[in-house]
Amino acid sequence: MDKRRRNKGRVKKKGEYSKFIVLAVIGLNIIFTIIVLKIFTLTGQEPSTLIGAWFSFTTVELWSLARIKKKKIDKEIHSMKYKDNDYLGG
Repeated sequence: MDKRRRNKGRVKKKGEYSKFIVLAVIGLNIIFTIIVLKIFTLTGQEPSTLIGAWFSFTTVELWSLARIKKKKIDKEIHSMKYKDNDYLGG
């Protein structure tokens, strides 16, 4: 079995992992928003610091995941171009 076929199975699993993280973050954001709206209707106070911190956290997580994915794609393109030589990208 050649190297590409073995790696192909692993890439698919890693892709599923990142999709799971994205869906989890979206789901958690929806749940968080519903809870904050309920708290707001009950107390009349908006937890603005908590809202800002939560959405900052989830945004950074998604950006980090996208950056990791982009580096992996760049590495794969480089290895295809230069016939699996060492990756020198940063």
